[in-house]
Amino acid sequence: MHAFSAPDVRQQVHDAARRARVAARVLASLPTVAKDQALLVAADAIVANTDRILAANAEDLNAARAADTPTAMLDRLALDTKRVEGIAAGLRQVAGLPDPVGEVLRGYTLPNGLALRQQRVPLGVVGIVYEGRPNVTVDAFGLALKSGNAALLRGSASAAKSNDALVSVLRDALVGEDLPADAVQLLSAADRSSVTHLIQARGLVDVVIPRGGAGLIEAVVRDSYVPTIETGVGNCHVYVHGAADLDMAERILLNSKTRRPSVCNAAETLLVDAAIADQALPRLITALQDAGVTVHLDPDEAELRREFLSMDIAVAVVDGVDQAIAHINEYGTGHTEAIVTTNMAAAQRFTEAVDAAAVMVNASTSFTDGEQFGFGAEIGISTQKLHARGPMGLSELTSTKWIGWGDGQIRPA
Repeated sequence: MHAFSAPDVRQQVHDAARRARVAARVLASLPTVAKDQALLVAADAIVANTDRILAANAEDLNAARAADTPTAMLDRLALDTKRVEGIAAGLRQVAGLPDPVGEVLRGYTLPNGLALRQQRVPLGVVGIVYEGRPNVTVDAFGLALKSGNAALLRGSASAAKSNDALVSVLRDALVGEDLPADAVQLLSAADRSSVTHLIQARGLVDVVIPRGGAGLIEAVVRDSYVPTIETGVGNCHVYVHGAADLDMAERILLNSKTRRPSVCNAAETLLVDAAIADQALPRLITALQDAGVTVHLDPDEAELRREFLSMDIAVAVVDGVDQAIAHINEYGTGHTEAIVTTNMAAAQRFTEAVDAAAVMVNASTSFTDGEQFGFGAEIGISTQKLHARGPMGLSELTSTKWIGWGDGQIRPA
């Protein structure tokens, strides 16, 4: 593969961003029916090109196996016919969702007759830096298109051939609908500097969203000149309160930890109230171990802060709800926290004081998901506080614009 010099890569990224901005202007005023039709055509094209996509994915998988890639990462990378059909189904689902563009959030008329309204508008050019899963390529395209944005994608080198095949199919589908192919572009993963040039292309890219591990997200947030939406890192806790139903606590804990341990809404720490520790700990630890989870008792500082993303969990005892809250606010990442209790006063205290994008009462942490929340697909789960927090659906990929309708009003001196 040709190794471009740094100036060449910078020029490539900036040229792609300029093309994306031209495409974004077209998408911003595109009728909902045209966007939905394009999504449905793209979904059909994905299915029709299954063999091509799987052949490209097989090349990525062979290279990953040769590099001794861990099994969990291979699973994230792997596609099969069912997964390709699921990717296409995601586009059809997005086509069926309400269009956020043009939604009026508030409006009123001033005493002078000037009518004001605030409505949703696209962000513009959305850069997305992500690892592993090729399905993110299509999810990002679908959500960006429906919300009127152009997607500038930078996937991982491990999925380069899969992503290239998917984006090629999507671009062809757009052209077939007389829409700009540059509504979705894939930046080369051959040179790591393409990430730097993307996240520092202020004025060309409107926002960057990193999806991946803690290292990727930290690097993007630290080095970006473009506004960034921080997503994904999930050191999530399940707190079993002194008034918990232990049958319920066991079900919730196992689902939170073992349903999909490699995702960001999986529980990484079990907190047990000291008042019931003698009774609850042996039962819950045994249940975890029987499910194949490695339990880290007496965890050190690093383990308490660790997002395992595996069948591992840290366990700690806390003295009451306020200490549980203090522990979570110290060690958590602002993703999802859960309390199991029959004491509604304790639950209310927990929901009010825990600093997180989502708080669950007597429910699994795994519910923090755009589809579960009724958003359809999601671009990620924001753990920051500005612009968006929690699962990011279509509305979270918009900004707002104020529009004033008058009939000659001027402001007095």
